[in-house]
Amino acid sequence: MCICSSERARERMQEDIGEEMPSLDLGIGSTWCSSDAKKRKRRDESNSIACGTLMQDVLDKRFFRLLQERERMLRVDPRRNELEDGKGLQLIDLLLVAATAVDAHNVSSAVDALHELYHRVSLNGDPIQRVAAYFTDGLAARILTRRSPFYRTIMAHTTAEEEFSAFTQLYQASPYYQFAHFTANQAIIEAFEKEEMQNGRRLHVIDFDVSYGFQWPSLIQSLSDKATSSMPISLRIMGFGGSIEELKETEIRLVNFTKGCRNLIFKFEGLLRGSSSSDFKIEKDATLVVNLVFYLQNLRSSSEIYHTLMAISSLNPSVVVLVEKEGSQRPQNFLSRFMESLHYYAAMFDSLNDCLPAESTERLSIEKNHLGREIQAAMTNEEKEEEKHLRFERLDTWKKKMESFGFEEIKLSSRSMSQAKLLLKIRSHCSSIEHDGGGGFRISERDEGHAISLGWQDRHLTTVSAWHCMQSPNCSPGCNL
Repeated sequence: MCICSSERARERMQEDIGEEMPSLDLGIGSTWCSSDAKKRKRRDESNSIACGTLMQDVLDKRFFRLLQERERMLRVDPRRNELEDGKGLQLIDLLLVAATAVDAHNVSSAVDALHELYHRVSLNGDPIQRVAAYFTDGLAARILTRRSPFYRTIMAHTTAEEEFSAFTQLYQASPYYQFAHFTANQAIIEAFEKEEMQNGRRLHVIDFDVSYGFQWPSLIQSLSDKATSSMPISLRIMGFGGSIEELKETEIRLVNFTKGCRNLIFKFEGLLRGSSSSDFKIEKDATLVVNLVFYLQNLRSSSEIYHTLMAISSLNPSVVVLVEKEGSQRPQNFLSRFMESLHYYAAMFDSLNDCLPAESTERLSIEKNHLGREIQAAMTNEEKEEEKHLRFERLDTWKKKMESFGFEEIKLSSRSMSQAKLLLKIRSHCSSIEHDGGGGFRISERDEGHAISLGWQDRHLTTVSAWHCMQSPNCSPGCNL
């Protein structure tokens, strides 16, 4: 059998499938060779090459059928029946089987499990079916190389318009981002008020990931309400972003919003991430704030986190606001990170299901173009495992990191807690809310009042904390980024 050519194997494959196979490599990585094939390669190089070619064709055939099952899943009736009791746990077990096979480079078992998953999951089913669909895609793409056309099919990029629309819809539908932004802004306002006698009513914010700028209208409005014609307030925001176009759109959006805010002097400066900031100047005596909202978790390595926090400590800001997703994705192994991600996003999908109707097109957009993108990116990252993206950490882990750079926690005010609870009360039309536990969204005061978390049922989703820089060798005022 080992002498069979690749062409004959492909011809037989086409006959079995009953349609023409694409004349291109599926791109299954070379690491997916079986241990038996590796032994044969050591004994007889030329013979094993032929066997490896045949095995690759067999895998191509099975994977092509897998992609056919995925296409069937995408066409499934949106009115698909709800899962029976216990079927959700079976999906989770099957996902773990697939992830274990992927992690062990056992392509045969992985394809079998993924094929069964595509038969059971749905983008229009229960929350567990929907979240499982995106994890199944991520695991399938992890088998392939980036040059594979099927990788590009599974990981098809969304447009900038689709990403913006999905983010906007999630912002409006769920308290997830609003909680993070409003709680962070409350800490910023209080830092400004504390220094109002010496800051000249000037606030300077450095936002390490300004994104679409959705955080800042509420802060702008709060400052405008405090300002008077005789005592105006100056707000300067320096925001780092991923593209010039995005930064320009963010600036236009914020400048237009400030047109309706009296007695507020506003200036926005956009910089690309990685820009040189050697000439960056901090206004003397202005209240300086560093905004780290969902930023540190996206850095590529511990080294980048180190250099970022070192740069921030050198600025000696009045307050550093830290907002991060809550979880445990420390670089132990792929399976532990997989399960942590699965539990986290299962809670996210479940909470979203409580905010939007089952047939909502907005929900599908959010899951496909925002949450699903995050899941797939986490599953297919090709960098070294210890340099993992989306490093969800627990509160105590970030606390140790911040303290190691000379930062000290600031106790969050009762106003922050009240505001967070009020936000959920306003949004109670989409959830049965209990602030101290139970079903729906909940707000938790943690670490003796130094942090506030938004949770879904018994799972913390995101946590806000505030920090100031103690006078230490790491904290030297006036240094540049």
